[in-house]
Amino acid sequence: MTVTATSVGESDQLEPQIAPEARTWARRLVRLLPAAAAALSGLLLYVSFPPRTLWWLAVPAFAIFGWVLRDRGWKAGLGLGYLFGLGFLLPLLVWTGVEVGPGPWLALVAIEAVFVALVGAGVAAVSKLPGWPVWAAAVWIAGEAARARVPFEGFPWGKIAFGQADGVFLPLAAVGGTPVLGFAVVLCGFGLYEVVRLAGVWRRTGTVRRAAAAVGLLSLAVPVVAAVAARPLVSDKAEDGSVTVGVVQGNVPRAGLDFNSQRRAVLDYHARETERLAAEVKAGKVARPDFVLWPENSSDIDPFANPDARAVIDTAAKAVGVPISVGGVVERDGKLYNEQILWDPAKGPVDTYDKRQIQPFGEYLPLRSFIGAINENWTAMVRQDFSRGTKPGVFSMDGAKVGLVTCYEAAFDWTVRSEVTDGAQMISVPSNNATFDRSEMTYQQLAMSRVRAVEHSRTVTVPVTSGVSAIIMPDGKITQRTGMFVADSLVQKVPLRSSQTPATQLGILPEIALVLVAAGGLGWAVGAGLRGRRAAGV
Repeated sequence: MTVTATSVGESDQLEPQIAPEARTWARRLVRLLPAAAAALSGLLLYVSFPPRTLWWLAVPAFAIFGWVLRDRGWKAGLGLGYLFGLGFLLPLLVWTGVEVGPGPWLALVAIEAVFVALVGAGVAAVSKLPGWPVWAAAVWIAGEAARARVPFEGFPWGKIAFGQADGVFLPLAAVGGTPVLGFAVVLCGFGLYEVVRLAGVWRRTGTVRRAAAAVGLLSLAVPVVAAVAARPLVSDKAEDGSVTVGVVQGNVPRAGLDFNSQRRAVLDYHARETERLAAEVKAGKVARPDFVLWPENSSDIDPFANPDARAVIDTAAKAVGVPISVGGVVERDGKLYNEQILWDPAKGPVDTYDKRQIQPFGEYLPLRSFIGAINENWTAMVRQDFSRGTKPGVFSMDGAKVGLVTCYEAAFDWTVRSEVTDGAQMISVPSNNATFDRSEMTYQQLAMSRVRAVEHSRTVTVPVTSGVSAIIMPDGKITQRTGMFVADSLVQKVPLRSSQTPATQLGILPEIALVLVAAGGLGWAVGAGLRGRRAAGV
């Protein structure tokens, strides 16, 4: 037998050779992987939001986000958080540019994503701490709390809670409102990543710290268990009797910002649909409502200053024979108000509610001179700023106390709660979505109202000019809804409730507690970092 030796050089020639250029590209791709994962996990979070019912995707979205951020420096967390924010908010808020072009949409997203970037930096900082999923989830809620307040009194759109109207976590809204509901979802996501990470450590080393394993498993399991335990708080049973409510959607002649130039037509449409409803009641086709709810901007002609508008509303109220809540634009003492008017068929207007949380760049224009220098058309769209109301709006309608939360206000925790603590037995969210065409905006807002129904255990009605109008039970379920851009009405017997959920009673306290937890975690992380630098002699 002859054995032939192979030289070292010949052996090397048999090895596959990787060109230096290929190695460079491979390294670049590896470096880009976290950035791509951050943006794609943000996109995954967007997909979990309405009109889709894929609420559960929020959990893996935060699991990936946790993987991207864990053990990184705060500067890397800042950049990766911004990419996550862009991936989430760019598609979520695209409706803001439907009628005004991409400029305002991109500017809004660019600003709002800064808050997510700061959250990313915070999560990266606390990810090195024991029990990091808890600290990290609290940091996210602290970011939401800031985003809901600044700038220009905040923009809470995109709170994690608002994507959970169809999810198993929804009962937690009754425990501590949107902060607790959102915290549970985010904690579950970070907990999922921690469990997967520790499983990998176990496979590699055969060992894992018990405390870390316990934190991971509890972070994943406790939110689900807590949501199941909170289910008894969710009920649609009547406590103060029931009322039959009528919701009118009159539709608009055409969508877009110029619907305001069609003000008389919009008023006529809502009066006509109310008279049609009255005819159906008279014919015995539907039950007689105890009162009727019109949407925001259903009468942009001031009925206090214009006799013709007053006559149209009066005729509709007399035809249906019950009180109507009318959404009007009213000028009083030289000031403009977005107002709900309680219109009695015999007495006329008897009560009003002025919208308190008005929309920046829609109902008033901050930085008017600066904005005008950029684009005069934008200032022309908001010629006169609306003024704010100062008091909660609870109408007494045929013995029922109906709390008014006008459109944009539904996104803010304090506005909805104030109506319930002021005695509202049910809530109405009159809205006008005609300026956003057939975008996802109306479905996102409808989901907010479903969360509010569970949060405060109240029936919620959503009368909208052009759809989707709906009736929502206190358990968050939609029992009736209209299509978009159709004239329609909904009539249903709904429960009245007066008990207060823990969320209603606690108000802002759960949010404050979670912000303090976040602050504690960040303080611990900063302190640990400084001690580490001193020990290293830096």
